[in-house]
Amino acid sequence: METILIEKDIKVLCITAKSFPDGIQDAHERLHEILPFSKERRYFGISRPERGVIVYKAAAEELGNDKGENLHCESFIIEKGKYRSITLFNHNHDPQKISKAFEELISYSDIDPNGYCIEWYHGDDLKCMVRLNP
Repeated sequence: METILIEKDIKVLCITAKSFPDGIQDAHERLHEILPFSKERRYFGISRPERGVIVYKAAAEELGNDKGENLHCESFIIEKGKYRSITLFNHNHDPQKISKAFEELISYSDIDPNGYCIEWYHGDDLKCMVRLNP
């Protein structure tokens, strides 16, 4: 486990999954149809419970002239700040690793109560992150 600092807000474009967890893969596929993969762009998963249901968003960093309304995407900001993080290697082989990592991360009392669970994708590796109380 480590603490990382995101120095600037990250503007992202999102597709909300129709359900959780079943709709996650479809949301990422729809996002990549709109914003094809690029090495210059960072990719995320964003989730948290809202009215008793986990809402999940597949997200890609906004670059240059990207505009959410023109691409039929929602805009969102991943807030700058300190994040507690667990890096998962080869997470595709065991998706339960992701839920276990977030269970551990949200068990601490110093997390932002209004924050989100953030998945930051790096090829086959994944950083599971939660923002700490500012």
